[in-house]
Amino acid sequence: MTAPRLLIDVAKIAGNARLLTAQLAGRGIGVTGITKAVLGAPEVAAALLHGGTMGLGDARVENLDRLRRAGLGGSLTLIRSPMRSQTDAVVRVAARSLNTEGVVLDDLAEVAARLGRSHEVVLMVELGDLREGIAADDAVTLARHVERAPSLVLAGLGTNLACQSGVAPDQAKMDELSLLVEQVEAACGRQLEVVSGGNSANLSWALSTSDVGRVNNLRIGEAILLGTEPLHRRPIDGLHTDACTLVAEVIESVEAKPTRAWGTVAQAAFGAPPSRRPTGACRQVILAIGRQDVDPEGITPPDGMTVLGASSDHLVLDAGDHRVDVGDELSFQVGYAGLVRASTSPFVAQHLVGRAEPEALAG
Repeated sequence: MTAPRLLIDVAKIAGNARLLTAQLAGRGIGVTGITKAVLGAPEVAAALLHGGTMGLGDARVENLDRLRRAGLGGSLTLIRSPMRSQTDAVVRVAARSLNTEGVVLDDLAEVAARLGRSHEVVLMVELGDLREGIAADDAVTLARHVERAPSLVLAGLGTNLACQSGVAPDQAKMDELSLLVEQVEAACGRQLEVVSGGNSANLSWALSTSDVGRVNNLRIGEAILLGTEPLHRRPIDGLHTDACTLVAEVIESVEAKPTRAWGTVAQAAFGAPPSRRPTGACRQVILAIGRQDVDPEGITPPDGMTVLGASSDHLVLDAGDHRVDVGDELSFQVGYAGLVRASTSPFVAQHLVGRAEPEALAG
């Protein structure tokens, strides 16, 4: 089997989705399964749907088109504000998109009218994380703007937290979103269908609060794929944390490599060189994978091994007490950053294992 490769267990992903969607359903919250971390892989998307997600979302039009071509286009949402250059494609492949700009809404309306269809819009509001979102004071104005376009449907409001600045989606933030929903509904004279409170970072709040307010949707990818929550990267009780594994091959193994570089030290390939022990030697191995393929800070090596550094196409490890030979393969647990880059690299093959069938989660 080729290396490097990303092993994705779709049965474990379906199991994670099943548990989370059931827990959230008990609180009146549905889940949009997010596929961007795996480039819209149809098999993973099918596992998300099998596990109970109400639809699929992705930040890239190309990934949504991949899902639609695979026959998974029932309810697709573009979860990044559309580029004006892609509004035609957005309306063709996505039933719904998240939006913040009036000029883009006008473009979407024109395309939808030309194609003889309607396009659903969720307006994203800024609640403090300083990524996308209109000011709260502008929500009613932009909602009325959408309502005036016959080919657009104002599906709801949403927000995004914990991605840019790490601002947690707490009760105060979600109460603020619920209040904005009520203001928009009063101005538009009808109830909104979707109130999308955020992403995997919302799980702690959603599963512990006594009042979800108007929030009835979360956009979840990381928690299902990796079994961890993004605020502190802690495992979620009952979820598989090994559904995605990165495997790479050893191309060099040195029994005793000096730990201290010698000569005049300047910049390394990616800036300042990593710190290493000032004296001694280590059992050093090099794997045929690098920063072009994975974020070295986003992977966890086998127990007893340490990542020493990486260039574009080499990953250097201290193997500790492990005997590692050239040609051996090592498996790494991946975090979100590691998964995203490994999925994106054309040099890392994706291998799907397992079947997304109903089953009890392992202990």
